[in-house]
Amino acid sequence: MNFATFDLNLMRVLDALLREQSTVKAAQKLNLSQSAVSSALSRLRHMLNDQLFIRRGNRLVPTDYAQKIALPLREEMDRLEALFAQPKSFDPAAEHMDFRIAASDFFAELLMPILANGMAVAAPNIQPKLIDLVPHRYIQTVEQGSSDLALIPEEPVGNWAEKEVLFHSAFAVIARRNHPALQKANTKAGELMPLELFCALRHALFSPEGNSSAMGDAALAKLGRTRKVGMTLQVFSGVCRVVSESDMIALIPWQLGQKWADQMQLDIFVPPMHVPIVKIVGVWHKRSTNNPAHRWVREQIFAEMKKLDAIQPDLSAWPQAGQ
Repeated sequence: MNFATFDLNLMRVLDALLREQSTVKAAQKLNLSQSAVSSALSRLRHMLNDQLFIRRGNRLVPTDYAQKIALPLREEMDRLEALFAQPKSFDPAAEHMDFRIAASDFFAELLMPILANGMAVAAPNIQPKLIDLVPHRYIQTVEQGSSDLALIPEEPVGNWAEKEVLFHSAFAVIARRNHPALQKANTKAGELMPLELFCALRHALFSPEGNSSAMGDAALAKLGRTRKVGMTLQVFSGVCRVVSESDMIALIPWQLGQKWADQMQLDIFVPPMHVPIVKIVGVWHKRSTNNPAHRWVREQIFAEMKKLDAIQPDLSAWPQAGQ
């Protein structure tokens, strides 16, 4: 391909097609006719010597080559947009945008209601969207541009990303109030749940993929013990609902237990083994760091999430590492 004769307007068309995977939707996005987009696609296929898309029903499925260039092309388009954008003051009340947050339903309970109230006044046309596209692959959704921010337990990120620590979360055991086995053992809410009882009772486990083990099992393994997993659920709300209506117990984040204890008639107990504190971080793409709208929404979310560090138990009497 001779880049000197390449029509750079075709980059916008290709980027829109890769995002929308439809000539109709790409045309709407670009404010062009569908025939103009189809014509541009024909030119792209000729100039790049690749089919770029294969039609499958109503969708255009990218070829391997198109998939390979999708993210670099999107990043270059973002850079060009930022390069030529006119400086302007940012007014959240006047901004129209979607802001996609990749996170578990923990944040549906502890973040989204706060945003519903706060942003309705300050930024009524900014629409936060909590998405759960691929559990435990939230970082990839940020890298690929299908989400704007990931809220996750801390893990390594690539040099394309930025991250900020938001809060820490201990894990607690929940059981329905007046649980017969706990009453028989004379174990009261707030006390340490006996190890034998913790291992004997059946557990409801949060696992979007349906795995039958999690960090609680790793902690038990250090003591040479195992627990009985009765079922797995893909959302924390389901775990708590099952526990509230059965004799199962569960290990969940402390802040979530505090949120639902009264509403679902749950008691909270200290786990009988040391479960590491989880550090929750926000991860976003560096290309969005200085975007005024992204920065404003990010700051609203981070300010609220950092308040969760104040909702922590007194860990001095909890099992420590090595116990």
